[in-house]
Parts: sequence; structure tokens; C-alpha cells
Amino acid sequence: MADSLLQIVIENLQAFLQDELATILGVNSQIQELSGNLVAIHAVLQDAEEKQIRDRAVKLWLQNLSDAAHVLDDILDECSIQSNRLQSQHCLTPFHPMTIMFRRDIGKRMKEMVDRFRRIDEERKRFELRGTVPERQQQEDEAWRQTSSGTTEHHVYGRDQDIEKIVEFLSRSADRVDDLSVYPIVGMGGLGKTTLVGRVFKDSKVMEHFDLRIWVCVSTDFNTMKILNSIVESVSGHNPNLSTLEALQNKVQEILLGKRYLLVLDDVWSTEKWEDLKSVLLSGGGTKGSAILVTSRIESVASVMGTCPTHRLSPLSEDDNWLLFKYHAFGSNKVERTELVTIGKQIVKKCGGSPLASKALGSLLRNKQDEIQWLNVLESKLWDILEEDDIIVRALKISYFNLKLPLRRCFAFCAIFPEDFQMEKEQLIHLWMANGLIKSKGKLEIEDVGNEAWEEL
Repeated sequence: MADSLLQIVIENLQAFLQDELATILGVNSQIQELSGNLVAIHAVLQDAEEKQIRDRAVKLWLQNLSDAAHVLDDILDECSIQSNRLQSQHCLTPFHPMTIMFRRDIGKRMKEMVDRFRRIDEERKRFELRGTVPERQQQEDEAWRQTSSGTTEHHVYGRDQDIEKIVEFLSRSADRVDDLSVYPIVGMGGLGKTTLVGRVFKDSKVMEHFDLRIWVCVSTDFNTMKILNSIVESVSGHNPNLSTLEALQNKVQEILLGKRYLLVLDDVWSTEKWEDLKSVLLSGGGTKGSAILVTSRIESVASVMGTCPTHRLSPLSEDDNWLLFKYHAFGSNKVERTELVTIGKQIVKKCGGSPLASKALGSLLRNKQDEIQWLNVLESKLWDILEEDDIIVRALKISYFNLKLPLRRCFAFCAIFPEDFQMEKEQLIHLWMANGLIKSKGKLEIEDVGNEAWEEL
């Protein structure tokens, strides 16, 4: 978030220079030097933020920069507040005693900030950080923001046999002896478990077979009250607002009575309260043939919850992963240039059969036309981070650090929301606005800029 703060401080410094207060306080030269140093530092922030992953010295430099920027921003705020106070008291004149004391204090503190940022700028030169992308690339990225507002059509590659097997199991669930069949699907993160089950959930055979289809995202907290509440809300379309477990159990049993249902419990990490939930479902009076699909990364979850053999999801073949990458990188109408195809296939090999990694990097390169931009992804040092065993984390870091800085800080801001929180577009854009992360641009109003950021992210 150093970028947004630095941008604000630079703008405040430039506004301060145009105000007569800088002249009255005698800090014009300090302000000009600070502004020059900050502009030079701001130009290399993108390279610095990527290098901090591997270089602890760069990370410490960024922290020092952020601390110094906060102090300078506080000084500028204090100048504004104090000048308004002196002006209201008719004391803001060069020779008034209160102004002289204020000028002496601010002059000393500004000199300290000049020295501090001078040292920070010297360290910047030592790290040999590169400047921002060329103007032509910036123009290409701006064009992408303005012309790509639609959601990409969702495609699934290499999972036909998995889908067929699960659909077959579910469509024959009424013939099974179990009152409630639990079919576990296990695979490492990013293999597409949720995408796979989503396809099964919407399959025509499955829709015809079940009276009710219910989807609950469980995540790390296996909370029985939350899951039961989600079941009711999924079926009825509104929150039941029931505060006791007993009331929720009764409501769920009422909803499921006499119905053959499919319940998806997506992204399960723990089975601590599974028996409690299972007892509610078994006593709910659902028709024989009801089924539960469970997705998890953890084998022990499958062994505890499953009533049938675990369905293990394998990495995509290189050919299928290439088709997925190609779809997101080139789309349906874009010309597949030979040199980019060659580089793209090498990138796919590094993705290790992970559809999430291929989708992220393919989407990243979708509007990159220059060979060097593709080579930067292929040859990124982030692939070689030894402490990261997860290929997906590496791919996502590459994708993140290739975002434009304004988009990166908008994305990072979303960390304030809890896991699986459903973000509302308008609310998020207003939060970006309130925190100074987006601003009006040319003829575009600030809300339009926020809408473009939302669409691209």
C-alpha cells in the first residue's frame, strides 16, 4: 500500500508548493527536494514490491519508506491545521511571533525529512530498481480497461470423465442402501474441485433427479449453525433469523421432509462437528436417494465423511492445461502468434497441471502483445522461490505483481473482508474512493474508474 500513500504525499507536497504558506514558512527548497525524491522513488515502486519477495533488504527499505511517508504526511496535515488556526486568529504573517515559532519548528522537521528521504533515495540507487513500464504498454493497459468489461465465458477442460462418473453416481443414488450417500472429492488447491462440482450441480440429469439442490461453502470453520442457516436460506431465498440450534434444526427438517435433495458442502477443512450435522440431516425425513457432495483438500476429511470411495482429482494433462491457458490468453478471436504460443506452452509446463495457475497467468497475458511481456512471466524469479512448495502460490504471486499498481492496491484492500465474504460492488467501490485508492481520470468520473477496476479484477 506504499504506492497509494506516496501518491497522496506527492500531490500534497505539490499543492503545498503552490500555497503562500510554503513561502511564509520558508520551506520552498525543502518541499521541492522532497517532491523530486519522492517522484523518483515512486517510479520504481513496482519493481521494489516484486523484489521484496526474495530480497529482505528491499523489504526493509519499503517499510522504511512507508514509515517516512506517514511522518511526512502527518507534518503536512499539521501545517494545514495550524495555518488555518493562525489565519483565523489573524496571526499568519511573516513577522508575527506565533508564525515565527511555527516556522522554526516546521523548518527543523522538514530538514529532518529531507535528510531521511535523501538517504532512502540513495538506497534506492544501490538496489538498482527499474522504473515503470513504457508509456506504450500503459496505453495498452488503459485500452484493455475500457474495452473489456464482460465476464469471460466459463470453460472446463479435461474433466469430462470426472463429471460423467459423479453424475452417474448421483443419478443412481436412489438404488443405494444408504439413507444418505456422501461422495467425497479430494485434490490439492487450485485443481478445480469447486468448478467440477459446479458443473455437476447444473447438469440436466442431476437437476431432473433431485427435488432440491443446495450449495453451502463451509471453508475452515465447520459451524453447524452457519451451515443449517445456509441450507434454509438456499432453499427459501431468505435468512430465517433463527438464533437457536433447535429452531434451525426443526426448520431444516421441515424443508427437507419428503424431498430428495443434493447438498454440496464445498471446501471442507474439518470434521469436528460433522456428526452433529449428519444427525440433523438423517432425521430430516429426506427421501431415500438424497446425496451429499463434499470437496476438500484433506484425505482425512474424505475418510471420515465419505460413505463411498474417495474421488481423487488429478492434475490436468499438459494438453488440457494448454487448452485452458490458450482460451484465457487468446480468447476465441485473437490471432495466436507462433512466438507467443511457444512461450505460452513453456509457461504451462511450469503450472504443473494446475488449472487455477494456467487460468490466472493466461488471463494476465490476455492483452499483452509484446513477446518481452510473455518472457517476463516465463522467466520470473518468483518461479524459483524455494520456500514456496505450492506452484499455485507462485503463479498467483506472478499474476499479482504483474498488475498495475493502482489495481494491486485495490485488490490488496479486499483483505479487510473475512474469507468467503460476498462483496457488494458498489460498497467496495465506495470504500476504494473513501481510502483514496482510486481517483477520477480525464473525463471519467471516480465511480467509472472504480467500475473499471472492479471489472478487470
